[in-house]
Amino acid sequence: MDPASLVVPVTVAKATRESVPVEIHVVGSVEASSTVQVKSLVAGQLMSVHFAEGQDVKKDDLLFEIDPRSYQEALRQAESAVQRDRAQLRQAEANVAKDLAQQQKADLDAGRYDELAKEGIVSKEQREQMRTAAATSGESVKADQAAVESARASLQSDLSLVEKAKLDLSYCSIRSPISGRAGNLLVHAGNLVKDNGDNALVVINQVAPIFVNFGVPEQYLPEIRRANAQNRLPVRVSLQNEPGKVVSGRLSVIDNTVDSTTGTIKLKAVFEDAQRVLWPGQFVDTVLTLGAQDNATVVPAEAVQAGQQGQLIYVVKQDQTVEARNVTIGRSLDRKIVIEKGVEPGETVVTDGQLRLFPGAHIRPVAAAS
Repeated sequence: MDPASLVVPVTVAKATRESVPVEIHVVGSVEASSTVQVKSLVAGQLMSVHFAEGQDVKKDDLLFEIDPRSYQEALRQAESAVQRDRAQLRQAEANVAKDLAQQQKADLDAGRYDELAKEGIVSKEQREQMRTAAATSGESVKADQAAVESARASLQSDLSLVEKAKLDLSYCSIRSPISGRAGNLLVHAGNLVKDNGDNALVVINQVAPIFVNFGVPEQYLPEIRRANAQNRLPVRVSLQNEPGKVVSGRLSVIDNTVDSTTGTIKLKAVFEDAQRVLWPGQFVDTVLTLGAQDNATVVPAEAVQAGQQGQLIYVVKQDQTVEARNVTIGRSLDRKIVIEKGVEPGETVVTDGQLRLFPGAHIRPVAAAS
C-alpha cells in the first residue's frame, strides 16, 4: 500500500493570537520577615514558661518568669538608701540655715565691735576675736553647703540605683518582642539562666508578612528595574509538592549587587500569607511577572516536537496534508507555548499522532481523548 494513500487520524488545534504574561520561573526559599532569639537580661532561676512550643504569640505576651526575689530585695535596699539620703539632705540643709543665722549674728557683732574699738571702748584684741568668729561662721556655712551638695549627689546616685533595680526586676518577666510563631523551647523551667547568655531561651519567627528570596539571571535586571519602578511587580509562589496551593505577593527588594559567581541578581518578595501556607526554610516554585506580551502566537505545548534541526510543528494545509515547519519558540505558559517564528495565528497544528506523520501525509482530525 502506498504510504501517501494512508489517512492518519490526529488531534489538531488552532494557533491563536493572545496576550500572554511575561514571566520568570525560578525556585525560591521562604524566610521569616523577622527572627528574634529571646534571651534573659538578668541571671536567675527560670521559674515558669507561659507558652507552648509552636504557638503563635503576640507582641508583649508573657513568655518566661525568672525568680524575682533577689531583685525585689535589691530594689528595697535601693529605696531605703534613697530615704536615708533624703534625711541626710534635710539635715544638711538645716545646718546651712542654722549656720547662716549664726554668721549674720557674728557679722553684726564684728561690725559693732569695730565701732566700739574706734571709740576706745573695747580693745583691739576683742575686735579681732569678733572678726575671727565672723570668718569662722562663714567657713562653717561653706562647709554646710558642700555637705548639702554631697547629700544631693548621693541622693541622685541612689535614685539611679532604684531605677536600675526596677529595670532588673521588670526583666524577670520576659515578654515577646514581636508577634510571630514560637519555636522549640530551648531552656526548661527550673534551669539557671545567665544574663545575655550564649543560648537563647526560644526563637520567634515573624511569619506574617513572610518573605521569599530568589535569584534571576542578570540579563533580566534592566527590565525588572524598569517595570518595578512603575509598579511593584507581582510574584506568586506554589509549594513544590502541592502546586495547587498558590500564594500571591509583591517584589519588595532588588539586591544592590549582582552575584558574580552565579551571574544572578537576588530578589525578595513579600507575602501576607493569611492562610499560613508558607513556612520558613521551605523551597517554593516562584514566578515573577514582568508584564504582558501582546499579539503573541500561541499553540498547545503538545504541538511542539523535537526534530533534527531543532523544534518543529506539523501544520495542516487546506488539502488535509501536513508539512513540518521548524519553529522558534518563546515563553511557556501552563500548557501553552509562544511561537516566535514559523506559525501564524489561525493555522491548524497537530497536537497528537505526530509519530505516524511525514511531510505530505494525509490526516483526519479526531476528537481529543478525554
